[in-house]
Amino acid sequence: MRIPLLARIVAAIALGIILGRLLPEQAVAVFTTFNAVFAVFLKFLIPLIIVGLVTPAIADIGKSAGRLLLITVCIAYGSTVLSGFFSYAVSSNVFPSLITSGGALAAVEEGSQTVAPYFTLAIPPLLDVMSALVLAFIAGLGMAYIGLPRLKGVADDFKQLVEKTIGVAVIPLLPLYIFGIFLEMTRTGQAWHIIKTFAAIIGVIFAMHILLLVVQYLLAGIIVRRNPLRLLYTMLPAYFTALGTSSSAATIPVTRRQVMRMGVSEDVAGFAIPLCATIHMSGSCMKITACAVALMLMQGLPFTTTMFIGFVLMLGVMMVASPGVPGGAIMASLGVLSTMLGFGEQDCALMIALYIAMDSFGTACNVTGDGAIALVVDRINSKAA
Repeated sequence: MRIPLLARIVAAIALGIILGRLLPEQAVAVFTTFNAVFAVFLKFLIPLIIVGLVTPAIADIGKSAGRLLLITVCIAYGSTVLSGFFSYAVSSNVFPSLITSGGALAAVEEGSQTVAPYFTLAIPPLLDVMSALVLAFIAGLGMAYIGLPRLKGVADDFKQLVEKTIGVAVIPLLPLYIFGIFLEMTRTGQAWHIIKTFAAIIGVIFAMHILLLVVQYLLAGIIVRRNPLRLLYTMLPAYFTALGTSSSAATIPVTRRQVMRMGVSEDVAGFAIPLCATIHMSGSCMKITACAVALMLMQGLPFTTTMFIGFVLMLGVMMVASPGVPGGAIMASLGVLSTMLGFGEQDCALMIALYIAMDSFGTACNVTGDGAIALVVDRINSKAA
């Protein structure tokens, strides 16, 4: 039986904490060496992930050009971005009371020291993150509006290569990478501080997810003049399906069925639900923003509202690529985390661990929110008919 990724991540964290005090320094150095090499490899992959996933995603959206497409994309992007702003507003006001600024990652016990790797490798990325993003936009928009079928075929093939690389060479090794991170943090006395902080953060983010869904359906209910709680109740099968599968794409048949039960026309449901499964990532954007604020507070790093406005706007674009990535939005967002917020290798590893711990809840939030968007799009379409 295949062990779920979340279970492997939890086991890696637990083993890292347990063995951090037991293994000799020479054994720990083996894992710090692996982490050093893996981190360089991951940094090399980030621009390729952006080009390989964002380019065909933009091209595919453009192929379906039309009035309903523009409306749905605007609503989905607006919902994703607003959820990020909401997350930042709550996190920046609530988390400081839960997190000792600079304490969690700076708490190195007396007499403890980091373990140096045996060796490191230099694998320079072919592009920096912003160059990769600009290239993805130029190529994607060009394919959408000009056609370029041969280039589109190359982009689709490259997307498969990137997805296969992530699925075979990155996701299976993530638990080992996170094990090495917590192994070293246990030796320096940081691990327990991290775990206590994670528990508080997860509780707050889960509460924000529920509140976001209530607000989304309250607004949709006002627009379509229906009972928002009844509408939200109708979408519960989709919510729990996504909770079990952790996949927006796998939940599309259930989401489409429940949306039609809310009264959305078959044509709009068949168009809006698959599209929103690709571009509407309000739950994911909320999680990543909240986790980023938490980690910056944990390290005592300064941040501003202006910084996070730019980050959330760019994150909303990066989310377009996330459904095609195993392990999802966090992999597609590593580039903007490192360039716009200055996250290092350890920060990105902690972001991955914290994100995956709540992955299914974020996916369920994304999927359930798709129903609210479909209701609004159907209302606009019926008025225009």
